[in-house]
Amino acid sequence: MYALVYITTSGEKESKKIGRTIVEERLAGCINIISTIESLYWWKGKIEEDTESILIVKTKVNNIENIIKRVKEIHSYENPAILAIPIIEGSKEYLDYLDGEIR
Repeated sequence: MYALVYITTSGEKESKKIGRTIVEERLAGCINIISTIESLYWWKGKIEEDTESILIVKTKVNNIENIIKRVKEIHSYENPAILAIPIIEGSKEYLDYLDGEIR
């Protein structure tokens, strides 16, 4: 089974650092970066407004715990958003590609 892991970061530079680490360690076959998003969220009792980046990680379900652990080790946020979303279907060729690239 496969999953997408959605991670928000402080910006494109941090997304590239985290993404490169995850791919180099073969925890994911591919990552995508959405460079700039606007975020509104509650933090410590008040509404914050920030510019962030999104990292989308394509991986296998059995790597999710390791990705979460690794991201927490290198992420700049005290409590980063790390959300796993199951992939219910995909092209066989692409899923075969992921199988070949992920440990």
